[in-house]
Amino acid sequence: MSHPPLSAIPEDLRSLADYELRAAQHLTPEAWRHIQEGAGREITLYENRAAFDRIGLLPRAMADLDGGTRIELLGRSHASPILLAPIAYQRLAHPDGELAAVRAATALDTGMVVSTLASVTIEDIAAAAHSLGRELERPAAPLWFQLYLQPEREHSLQLVRRAEAAGYEAIVLTIDAALKPAGMTLPPGVDAVNLAGMPRPRQVSVPGGRILLGTPLTDAAPKWADLAWLRGVTTLPILVKGLVLGEDARRTVDEGADGLIVSNHGGRVLDGLPSAIELIQSVAEATQGRVPLLLDGGVRQGTDVVKALALGAAAVLVGRPQLHALAVAGMPGVAHMIHLMRTELEAAMAQLGCPSVAMLTPDRLVALGG
Repeated sequence: MSHPPLSAIPEDLRSLADYELRAAQHLTPEAWRHIQEGAGREITLYENRAAFDRIGLLPRAMADLDGGTRIELLGRSHASPILLAPIAYQRLAHPDGELAAVRAATALDTGMVVSTLASVTIEDIAAAAHSLGRELERPAAPLWFQLYLQPEREHSLQLVRRAEAAGYEAIVLTIDAALKPAGMTLPPGVDAVNLAGMPRPRQVSVPGGRILLGTPLTDAAPKWADLAWLRGVTTLPILVKGLVLGEDARRTVDEGADGLIVSNHGGRVLDGLPSAIELIQSVAEATQGRVPLLLDGGVRQGTDVVKALALGAAAVLVGRPQLHALAVAGMPGVAHMIHLMRTELEAAMAQLGCPSVAMLTPDRLVALGG
């Protein structure tokens, strides 16, 4: 795995797909497989992209194009409706890991969601963002902390308190990934450093014994009572990530969530789930605008953002492309990746005759194919 210094981005890197093609050359085979793989036969992984491709666009003619992409989300201004999704172990892709990603996010005024399984401490990530913000003489981009509930609530509370103290502005409770197959063996220097000293439960089944159901691993999976507990211990906004059903989304809002992230965990957990873009409209109808909805899964180009917003999303999260860009070019690569997405978004909005995100409505979309 090599990370040559780059003073400039190679001219042939013009899309997120270009970064993905190049990234494999900068990663070990094990890391590449871990980043790219999906669950089962990877049906959901495939559908996350294919579903976007089945949606077409209908432009308005000769529109006034005076506008912009800036949005308000949970009381903060964002340069565009594009955020960096929580991605674990970013030092698999580059020695700077999450520090490179957060500096790129801050430079591009882009929000970042930091994973519980980050390979850099949440304090150091926040410090890097604020340091660059001071250097640029503007506020650091909003940071949210993605929380995997720990088996003991005292450990979950420690993570929440650390995030609060470091200046994170929201908690993203992920509910759909308590039961994941064991991942790759992490190389030296890469670990879930924020969980140091905490137990990391695993379940190894034996013939004749319990496999998953009724084991401590499933006992620790998130439940409604956990959301109520979390709501009671923090005043930060709480977003719940991993929702797919409208009725669950409605109840989650009733239970005190301040935002929802429609996601199938990048196709990495349960194969056969619909794509997030196929689910967002039903969740929007169920929640009736009570909280902002974000979409996570398969977003790779500006037109994907347009489609998600037209179907009810307030913003989208971009996941795997962070690691592709990190592997190829470190911090400049992630900044370039964000810039490409924002450029494609503005170009798509201009071509559609919709210069503001509020103008991206379902009547701008059409089903393609049979």
